[in-house]
Amino acid sequence: MKRNFDKEMLSQIQTLEKGTPLLLHSCCAPCSSACLERLKDHFDITVLYYNPNIDEEEEYEKRKAEQKRLLATTGWAKFLDCDHEQEAFAAVAQGYENEPERGKRCYRCYALRLEKTAQIAKENGFLWFATTLTLSPYKNAEWLNEIGENVGGRYAINYLFTDFKKRGGYHRSIELSNEYGLYRQDFCGCTFSKKRP
Repeated sequence: MKRNFDKEMLSQIQTLEKGTPLLLHSCCAPCSSACLERLKDHFDITVLYYNPNIDEEEEYEKRKAEQKRLLATTGWAKFLDCDHEQEAFAAVAQGYENEPERGKRCYRCYALRLEKTAQIAKENGFLWFATTLTLSPYKNAEWLNEIGENVGGRYAINYLFTDFKKRGGYHRSIELSNEYGLYRQDFCGCTFSKKRP
């Protein structure tokens, strides 16, 4: 039977004290908007912007600036920056260049970003971490939650199960993007995602 990660998240939240610190990996401001709106009343959130898959520096900086602007406007979370680390993505993509979108290369990219998030969470005293990536209908929530749970176990950090696209999350992110005038990119970020049909 397929797991309902959204229900699992709600169950996890009920056991936590309000204001529990959470490190939330974010791919971009539009995706983070609906996730933050859903979590902000339960957690003290710090957004980690770690996206080494974005191949163009100008695109990377544009998305980062939009993330910071959203947080400055809403006050929903603090911001924690990361180095771009394009070489880290190049290393996990090597040998997987011809994989289709949503294939093994994407799995390795998810693992790279969640591993880094767990590592930074551990270094900074967070007990919980999560990712906004499950908001996208193009991302595999089962893979992301599997990776998050495994990485969290290795770092002794609690992973918050999510499937933010549930309960209209993706649609809500579009509404919030329009409300705040957010830049919405039309590709994931890596050079391979630009070649999709």
